[in-house]
Amino acid sequence: MDLQTAASLTPLLGWAVHGSILTRRLGSARRDPLTGLHTRAGWTARAEHCIRRHPRTAVLLVDLDHFKALNDTHGHAAGDAALVETADRLRSWCGRNGTAGRLGGDEFVAVVRTLTGADFGALTAAFHRPLHYNGTSLPLTASVGACALADLPVPALTDALAAADAAMYAAKGRSRRGSRASR
Repeated sequence: MDLQTAASLTPLLGWAVHGSILTRRLGSARRDPLTGLHTRAGWTARAEHCIRRHPRTAVLLVDLDHFKALNDTHGHAAGDAALVETADRLRSWCGRNGTAGRLGGDEFVAVVRTLTGADFGALTAAFHRPLHYNGTSLPLTASVGACALADLPVPALTDALAAADAAMYAAKGRSRRGSRASR
């Protein structure tokens, strides 16, 4: 290869390396580093796609109950373990039927193609199993709100998130009075 050809290929090689680095950074920005779930941006893109393709789509919001108390009592490592376990349970529940994400803090989100009462019951039961951490069984509970897009006048993600948020806060209120979250 002559010097002139090498000199003209050098910028192309630089751009290829630069593009590869940017692609990796964008990919990692769409994944939560602790849980491996999609971040808000990554999850939103997938949720919008699911809504367009599946008319029976449902959106769920999940908020850990008493998370601050768990952190304050057992330490931040236990809190991180609770977040990771919650993410694993949500990811497992979604399976190939949907996509899970972490909005931030102790708030999670999911979109699924369909949602039955049995599915919802299995999810809330999974979130009410204790967390085994460092030889101790820690209480782990979550409030879950769901919205089936078919129940909305216009199937929009923002409206579904708002309805799921309201349902989640209603469930949180019921769980404080001693009952489980329901749909």
